[in-house]
Amino acid sequence: MLHPLTHLFRAERARRATVTGALAALTAALVTAGALPAAAAPGHGSDFAESVRAEGKARVAAAVLDLDGPGREPEVHGDTGPFDTASIVKVDILAAALLQARDAGHGLNAAERERAKAMIEHSDNAAANALWRSIGRAPGLKAANERLGLTGTEGGSGPRWGLTRTTPGDQIRLLRAVFDPGPHTALDQTSRAYIRSLMGNVADDQSWGVSAAGSHEALKNGWLRRSTTGLWDVNSVGRVEKGGHRYLVAVLSDGSTSMEDGVALVERAARAAVAG
Repeated sequence: MLHPLTHLFRAERARRATVTGALAALTAALVTAGALPAAAAPGHGSDFAESVRAEGKARVAAAVLDLDGPGREPEVHGDTGPFDTASIVKVDILAAALLQARDAGHGLNAAERERAKAMIEHSDNAAANALWRSIGRAPGLKAANERLGLTGTEGGSGPRWGLTRTTPGDQIRLLRAVFDPGPHTALDQTSRAYIRSLMGNVADDQSWGVSAAGSHEALKNGWLRRSTTGLWDVNSVGRVEKGGHRYLVAVLSDGSTSMEDGVALVERAARAAVAG
């Protein structure tokens, strides 16, 4: 799903990255020189809400799980939800399609694999529409989620998969089913590897969001302007690496006045969540 302002958006992101980098360098220099206490450095010991600074009607939540840390429970910051999924539900749709295909004794056919690739790598909505219908829409998603351990996700009505509602905790459960399977995971190894490969190959203009918190990312983003309010839902879920650790990160937001503001909010939240 390519936004018509993609080129303008990417230019604005580059400008903000330059400004952010300069501010970070200045902060580090002041801390080193003793002119600024280390505790004042952004993202270190400060409250999540203060670090992220959601403005106006915007709200944001982030859940993070350190796969290489001592604990095995995710940390959830901010509003616990629920939020509209927008296009991050496409990972869930694909998981449901793979479960149904395996139940039928086969994998996805060629047409389904083509749709899955377009849906995840390019966020193609026509492909998502077809797979949403094929899994049985919200009832099919619900049946799959019961097997995947998701308890707070409700599929959108009729064809409106983008208005599926979810929580940060459920998105971490879904990511764990893909990236950190337990002994009783519903997805088999082939299905998990397939989803990971698609999430690791998203189009360049969609490699924002949780990728701001680390490297070697595999992700899926979602964005939707609500016609009722004119405000934006902007979300990002995936896996990143930082400091030798692998993190599963889910950031959900709504109420931003523009897509660009929503992306900036999500990226601030992702960095703050991974920084702890």
